[in-house]
Amino acid sequence: MAEELVEREVAAEQAFVDRVYTQLEKSATAAQDLAKEGHARGRLGHEGGLVERDAMVFQAAKRIAQLDAAHEGLVFGRLDLRPELDDAPRYVGRIGLRDEHRDSLLIDWRAPAAAVFYQATAAEPQGVVRRRVLRAEHRTVVGVEDELLDDSVETDLPIVGEGALMAQLSRARDRSMHSIVATIQAEQDKAIRAPGKGVVLISGGPGTGKTVVALHRAAYLLYSDRRRYESGGVLVVGPSGVFMRYIERVLPSLGETAVALRSLGEVVDGVKASRHDSPAVADVKGAARMAELLRRTARQQAPGSPRSFEIFWRDNRITLDPQLLGRLRRQLMSHGQRNRQIPRVASTLLDAMWRQVRSDRGRERGRELFNDDMLNDRRFLDFAVEWWPPLAASDVLTWLRDPDFLARVGEGVLSAAEQELLLGSWAGTSDLSVEDVPLLDELRYAIGDVPQRTDDDHALDDHVGGDLQELTTVSDREFAGGRSWSPPTYRIDDDPFAHVLIDEAQDLTPMQWRMVGRRGRTASWTIVGDPAQSSWPVPAESEAARAEALAGKEIHAFHLSKNYRNSSEIYAHAAAYAQRVGLDADLPEAVRSTGEEPVTVRAGDDPEGAVRRAVTEIAGRVAGTVGIVVPVARRSQVNGWLASWDEFADDARGARAAVDDAVAPSGEDRVVVLTGVDTKGLEFDGIVVVRPDEIETESSTGRATLYVVLTRATQLLTVVEA
Repeated sequence: MAEELVEREVAAEQAFVDRVYTQLEKSATAAQDLAKEGHARGRLGHEGGLVERDAMVFQAAKRIAQLDAAHEGLVFGRLDLRPELDDAPRYVGRIGLRDEHRDSLLIDWRAPAAAVFYQATAAEPQGVVRRRVLRAEHRTVVGVEDELLDDSVETDLPIVGEGALMAQLSRARDRSMHSIVATIQAEQDKAIRAPGKGVVLISGGPGTGKTVVALHRAAYLLYSDRRRYESGGVLVVGPSGVFMRYIERVLPSLGETAVALRSLGEVVDGVKASRHDSPAVADVKGAARMAELLRRTARQQAPGSPRSFEIFWRDNRITLDPQLLGRLRRQLMSHGQRNRQIPRVASTLLDAMWRQVRSDRGRERGRELFNDDMLNDRRFLDFAVEWWPPLAASDVLTWLRDPDFLARVGEGVLSAAEQELLLGSWAGTSDLSVEDVPLLDELRYAIGDVPQRTDDDHALDDHVGGDLQELTTVSDREFAGGRSWSPPTYRIDDDPFAHVLIDEAQDLTPMQWRMVGRRGRTASWTIVGDPAQSSWPVPAESEAARAEALAGKEIHAFHLSKNYRNSSEIYAHAAAYAQRVGLDADLPEAVRSTGEEPVTVRAGDDPEGAVRRAVTEIAGRVAGTVGIVVPVARRSQVNGWLASWDEFADDARGARAAVDDAVAPSGEDRVVVLTGVDTKGLEFDGIVVVRPDEIETESSTGRATLYVVLTRATQLLTVVEA
């Protein structure tokens, strides 16, 4: 009888879903027809036709992209209200749709009318009798999950399933984060629909859904004020490339594609850095005092540039000695960013040189002729360009590779040991680390963009035509290598966004806060984090940098209190560790139990075998992803173990198929090896932690990192000790 009821309810919902998809296809056809009409308008041959074409094609393309993204799980919710409020059910989906009569067929989940779907509870039903979640695969409804919210109303509505949230939490994970749009809880919905201005802080312990709530908030903001956020842009910043790939499907699945997703190594336009420095080096590069070091660096004379100049003109010997050039350099710097002074360089030098013209013959000729003679003298032009070359931030950063230069600008800022750490991190490589990117950005703002030439410019390069286009600096020649940033393409004026979303914010260094702060000076913000999971060793310094980035903005704080990721058994194990080692952890309540306690095994004399057996056991019992978390120093070793799994297939104890799938060389690997820091923001069905003692001691914040690792599993956790 129960099975017949479920089949009947699923069939009824399938009929409605089929109707919605039919309407979706009609809307897509209409959008395509609009695009064709737009192209036809462009053939009218006048300016008005071109403007209409561009507008129509742009709007049609946006609508087509939105409709394409909405296909998967288009309809996911249904509300049955009290009869006096509405006799007909209301359906909630990823986008809004109207039928051929312009009546509402599907309510966009972000619309005010859909808010009750998330905010209604049994304590406060808000007129909702039954809330239903539809589970679908592509276009097919495969199940429904109901909640009776108002039992005071006499109704014959059937109640089916175990509840949408529990059904969602028990599903297998894959290598991507998925939308929770069907199962957003009331406390999460409040954060999602918070005011658009100022700063929304979302805090909470592991598994509370901070990241996915923040992404749904970004989609909500785009829906509520599309003109502002699409024109200004939304920037989402996460801790790593692995994390960004994990979350990249969420916003498109919600119908939003106008968002820039960048890891911390990609915040600067044109830069892609994924390599991390060692924790000791990262601590130096991330410290707030690096800003002073880079300010000093930007004000130095370019290494290898001329330090004096001498020329004869009309019986006058004109000399620019080091002392005079030093004063002129400081004079130019007082006007602002270094590159912005390029148009002033010629006139500043000529002023100083003219003051040395004392002969009657020279004075009689006059200043105008003096300027003309100098600006047509190759010796002067070469000197001026070499003394004050246009610089890219990547050029200036290479100056710090010189031990003597670093010692000079680092005096009183960095110790000798810290200078050695920096020099070692740059030795033998020209590529940037993730920790180098904020340093590059600091220099971009310290030296400024090279002024763009116009027809009215009177800068030095206008006097010499195109000869300056191919100039190189001494640092270019000395530290030649592949550049990862190019100033003519990516400019400071292009950096700001209308909204900035920072995930795993507790890990940002002071220098990273300065970098992201520049992108959000006029923006609204969403900031997600948990201080107990921080990998930055000086929280007070980071908090000060964050306060500076957010200065003057109104703060709206939201705290999430329920752990939806871990089973209660796994989280109890992680929480006990946090309390044992003295972490000031926010301990949310885990909402489900599996009966599976975490397992601890001893590796003994066969660490490889112990890890293999643990991973095989978990891979055979879960349908989704398995993470092997290792100390940084053991990552290559454990990856090597995985490559030869076929050698011990007989030990798989019935899990051979699962193991073969897990290590398949093509497609999405089900088993992945990660370091502790790499796991931030991720989750897996099963986790095997290798040598937790080494994870704990590999950095000054290793205990917080290990706590993070222990909270990544949804179903099974095994710890392999020494």
